[in-house]
Amino acid sequence: MPTADRSPLAAPTPPALPPLAELLDGAHVVRLPLRTRFRGLDDREALLVEGPLGWTEFSPFVEYGPAEAAAWLAATIDFGWAKLPPVGTHRVAVNATLPAVAAERVPEVLSRYRGCRTVKVKVAERGQTLADDVARVAAAREWVGPEGRVRVDANGGWSVREAEEALVGLAPFGLEYAEQPCATVPELAELRRRVAGLGVPVAADESVRKAADPLAVARAGAADLLVIKAQPLGGITAALAIVAAAGLPVVVSSAIDTSVGLSMGAHLAAAVPDLRHDCGLGTAALLGADVTREPLLPVDGAVEVRRVDVDVDLLRRHAVDDERREAWLGRLRASYAVLAG
Repeated sequence: MPTADRSPLAAPTPPALPPLAELLDGAHVVRLPLRTRFRGLDDREALLVEGPLGWTEFSPFVEYGPAEAAAWLAATIDFGWAKLPPVGTHRVAVNATLPAVAAERVPEVLSRYRGCRTVKVKVAERGQTLADDVARVAAAREWVGPEGRVRVDANGGWSVREAEEALVGLAPFGLEYAEQPCATVPELAELRRRVAGLGVPVAADESVRKAADPLAVARAGAADLLVIKAQPLGGITAALAIVAAAGLPVVVSSAIDTSVGLSMGAHLAAAVPDLRHDCGLGTAALLGADVTREPLLPVDGAVEVRRVDVDVDLLRRHAVDDERREAWLGRLRASYAVLAG
């Protein structure tokens, strides 16, 4: 397995901060409904602003404080104000994303993902059982067929023992990989040793995007591949530096972004050398509304690598109330202070 460069990761030079007033004055905050409850959410809030290079997004989850949200603001500025790296393709293959729904709802949910050959199945949902996961994965395998790919994502919800039991039960469905089956890097390393004979690779997500050192999981030999997300990692430039230093295959994914944030992810994916896996950038299909008349939805199993034209009428239609808007502007100010400091 390739190993990460053991020298400290040199932080890419961030783009010059635009004036705070420029961000605040141009900010639009929206709340978009989700078609199916996902990660405990029924809707998704996001702040959109238009930079010199086009629309960009700031949408850290509401529980994130200023220090963590600052990376998301760096990504906002990187995409709206900095020069983008060259891309190697104009279309990126994507996976279908299956929330923790009952098995009988699987065909209905997956029908929104036109032409996708890969399904990512959410597992380890609180209040559900391994039997629920097995039934959902079995239904996903049936939908995608024997030639398709099925991957599972536990969001760190299992202990090592639970993860081992679960992967033994799910391995017969031919898993492409298991994403963040356990929460910590030592747990991932231990699990990877235990399931080495199953043929189920281990992928790290939270252990990259929420870690003080995003390369620690690669150095520990705790993952076979990394899940990379543009916003949580500080933008396209910073994420590409992590990809280069880690020396592992990567999957580029989203954080339930609007089509603007998905556009950022698509530009990142298109700039990754040797991208081997379908990416988690088809999640506009989870949204019940969007901020553009031409959302970045999967077509023939892929999304386009393009900027998104935001529709002002949709921004108004889905605008949050004054209290929520002020809360988001406060988050932007606090994150800006972290970057400026």
